[in-house]
Amino acid sequence: MNYHWNWHVFFEPSPNGTGTYLDMLLSGLEVTIVTALAAWVIALATGTIVGVMRTLPSKVANLFGFCYVEFFRNMPLLVQLFLWFFVLPELLPASWGLWLKQLPNAPFYTAAIGTGLFMSARVAEQTRAGINSLPRGQKNAATALGLTTSQVYRYVLLPISFRIILPPLTSEFLSTIKNTSVALTIGLIELTAEARAMQEFSFQVFEAFTAATVLYLLINIVVVIVMHLVERGVAIPGYITGK
Repeated sequence: MNYHWNWHVFFEPSPNGTGTYLDMLLSGLEVTIVTALAAWVIALATGTIVGVMRTLPSKVANLFGFCYVEFFRNMPLLVQLFLWFFVLPELLPASWGLWLKQLPNAPFYTAAIGTGLFMSARVAEQTRAGINSLPRGQKNAATALGLTTSQVYRYVLLPISFRIILPPLTSEFLSTIKNTSVALTIGLIELTAEARAMQEFSFQVFEAFTAATVLYLLINIVVVIVMHLVERGVAIPGYITGK
């Protein structure tokens, strides 16, 4: 049986009454972007703290950072989302668990936090690698000037190391955007979920997922271009060369 191509399907009204099929996909894209941004804020903030802990002389901080990274990095994202969404409410006291189950937009919060923590382990390793790549003389010179440990990291080590790890951080952000598609398994209606709904309503499976692929590519291309401009803008002349 030959497949019937219909590229005009995007402008046909969708059965859910929200507009056309194109409107459905754009709505899913908006949810994907918002979820990815929220997850990235969590990943960057938490990953930076854990990454710094892995470079401190404290054995306790190192051990905590190591356990954190290994726990979140070695467990599949899908499993983590299931644990946060289905298992955690059952482990908490009944009133707390009921509150979580009745929380509005629970799939969004679960996806943002779960994806953010999952990606934070990778950001932590990037941060650790960036700090360890710096010459020891920079830290020693900052300490000799009378800076405290927190000031050394805030004013010397982190600003330079983030410039070094901007390319891998860009890759992690792109991965965060793509990882949001896993959240459809817990009920988040993001881009992939909307494409799936479109193909179920219209039976135009190739058109639906082709459009979703193009939208993913477009948003990722925008991120790459913006981060390339940022990388060139923050490059340190004579130390980090921007292309």
